[in-house]
Amino acid sequence: MVFHCWSAVASQLRQALPGPAFASVILAVVLGTVAPAQSEPRKAAHGAGEFDTEHMFGFTEGSDIGAVGEKELETDSVGRFGRAAGSYSNFATAVEAKYTFSEYFRISAAATVSRYDITGVNGFDDRRQTSLQGFSIDARFRLLDRERAPIGLTIGIIPQWGLKDDASGAPGDQFSTGFLLIADRELVPDRLFGAINVGYEQERTRLRVSDETVHDSALGVSAALAAQVMPGVFVGVEARNIRHYEGLGLGQFAGQALYVGPTLYMTFGAQFWLSAAWNAQAWGTTAVDGGALDLTNFERHRVRFRLGVNF
Repeated sequence: MVFHCWSAVASQLRQALPGPAFASVILAVVLGTVAPAQSEPRKAAHGAGEFDTEHMFGFTEGSDIGAVGEKELETDSVGRFGRAAGSYSNFATAVEAKYTFSEYFRISAAATVSRYDITGVNGFDDRRQTSLQGFSIDARFRLLDRERAPIGLTIGIIPQWGLKDDASGAPGDQFSTGFLLIADRELVPDRLFGAINVGYEQERTRLRVSDETVHDSALGVSAALAAQVMPGVFVGVEARNIRHYEGLGLGQFAGQALYVGPTLYMTFGAQFWLSAAWNAQAWGTTAVDGGALDLTNFERHRVRFRLGVNF
């Protein structure tokens, strides 16, 4: 099943990305897979223990999963604002607990609460409500440690169960599974880090009012850089292309959006950290009417703020 999903993803990537970009993604994965491990880890950043790259790049993820036995509590808030017509805002906050079982495996569980403020948006009912959105599990499998290999490489599998449609807030039963391939590297020791993500998600939603069942899927590719500007403070930039499809298996193309924006990551001692990002839609198109932006399937702005503690 996973092999079939990633085969479909690779096919869609080949169609969605220009030749050089597609080749770069594949090359990064191949190099990380075949390169021999170094005998000793690289020097830890600024002499205070290695940085955890997982939250360093905003919406883009890093490959680190924490030390063996490490526990982490995190709040992850994502805001989405602006549609083609009317007024739209959705602010979702997840509270997540993580535990690293081994240097190769970590699992986490989260509960999410959402706030919807929707007025006059095509296809959505007007709605002003705050309620429980749903629950999720995130399993991370690290294939390559970036301290010992040319790149870090991690796979994530994220099943979710929702109590409402995540875009409109309409009551329903929503089940989704996401697959995430994460690659990152320390480009300049202690100074500059880079990451590439490839993500695939399939989603089934049954709306309770109409009893209608909707199947969707999405394919995303992102790249990010983060530079340390002072001890424990990183600023960066990321770009993400997301393609939306009708059907679970990347069926009929519905639209796509290119997001770009700045990122910030700060650590406070050995335990506390925060991460922030703002993405604006720079380009997009729909299958129906083209255009310069896709504000039918996506929002104009997305923001993310995370705060965590390790112990």
